[in-house]
Amino acid sequence: MLNKWLFKHIDNSSLVVFRIIFGLLCFLESVGAIFTGWVKKTLVEPEFTFNFIGLDWLQPLSGNGMYGYYIVMGGFALLVMFGYKYRVGIIGFTVFWAGTYFMQKASYNNHYYLLILLSAIMAFLPANRYLSIDAKLNPSIESISMPQWCKWVFVLQMFIVYTYGSIAKLYPDWLDTSVMELLMRGKKDYYVVGELLQQKIMHYFLAYGGILFDGLIIPLLLFKATRKLAFAASIFFHLFNSFVFQVGIFPYLSLAFALFFFEPKIIQKLFLKKKTFYNKDEVKVPSYKMPLLVLFGVYFIFQIGLPLRHHFIKDDVLWTEEGHRLSWRMMLRSKYGVAKYKVVDKSTGKAFPIKLSDYLSKKQQRLVATKPDVIWQFAQRLKQKFNENGQDISVFVDCRVKVNGKPYKVLIDPEVDIANVEWDIFKHSDWILPSKKD
Repeated sequence: MLNKWLFKHIDNSSLVVFRIIFGLLCFLESVGAIFTGWVKKTLVEPEFTFNFIGLDWLQPLSGNGMYGYYIVMGGFALLVMFGYKYRVGIIGFTVFWAGTYFMQKASYNNHYYLLILLSAIMAFLPANRYLSIDAKLNPSIESISMPQWCKWVFVLQMFIVYTYGSIAKLYPDWLDTSVMELLMRGKKDYYVVGELLQQKIMHYFLAYGGILFDGLIIPLLLFKATRKLAFAASIFFHLFNSFVFQVGIFPYLSLAFALFFFEPKIIQKLFLKKKTFYNKDEVKVPSYKMPLLVLFGVYFIFQIGLPLRHHFIKDDVLWTEEGHRLSWRMMLRSKYGVAKYKVVDKSTGKAFPIKLSDYLSKKQQRLVATKPDVIWQFAQRLKQKFNENGQDISVFVDCRVKVNGKPYKVLIDPEVDIANVEWDIFKHSDWILPSKKD
């Protein structure tokens, strides 16, 4: 039964069209990061970047090297789009995109993480079997069908993303719309819609609409009776996010996933009229069936389990940030902080403050005032810098943070030497003070 469901062949028009759109969007994301100044501000101008802990070797290329890095990455995306040396293109893009994601936290975005996962999934799919240069050069690989699992791997991945995104919004500050009010406050000057976005009724519409959309969009797209209405809602939701929040290619990538929900015949007629439609429903079980099932079984167990880890870590993830990343906790809160760093020379006892602008970009300064893991990393960097000059130091941090517009509270224990404590990704760090109820 499982073989028949997973390995039954269906028309591959949706995957072929998705490959082209995916490659184009990845190319635009790559070159767009250069022309908008994102690469310059995030990867070129800073003296260093805050990489994911444990990947200290992963730092931007020196000089203007990151511009070349992004140009090459855009080239890989074009290989995917045109289906030329497809495996090289998609694996190359995945590695390069993962590299730029894990080497910096100043522009952390769940959508960037999703793009890593989607690219990695695409590396296993026969997306270059039609309307590709690969198939033109090697007609023996050309095919008008694909195993059904190629569709469902995307459906399940997006179901996980949206479901966790919906569940994460079920907390008081989101439900009373205080978060949405804060998010919309910075959009007041938007042309035409700025004032509308400040209205309370709009805050309720967006807050509860976000919960319902994330929680229901995949099931509604799966059923024919609700598919068109769900797709219309999806167009509104994603274009709104694109306009208001400027979240790059993600809204358009999300719309492209609709290709896997509509009937293949519709996709073929709309986009690939010259392509023969496949309707034989053959079941072809490959010799690599077991490795494939094990690989994706482990992958999806990981995807389901990882976003739950914050429940096993002490205190509120909104406050501590422990277990926040890689968990589909998207645009859930407003957080601001102020921090003062003090260095103490252990041999002399002399203490002096650290001027953050001497070490960090403006984006990085915001990070070291709100993110405990980044605060710890900056303390380690200060320790390293002073050790190079023969000084053994302690680093103390006076950090106060406010979440969702509430009063400032002390985040970091000011009596703890942050430079000389260990970081444990699986446990709560006790030098992060507990959140207190109002």
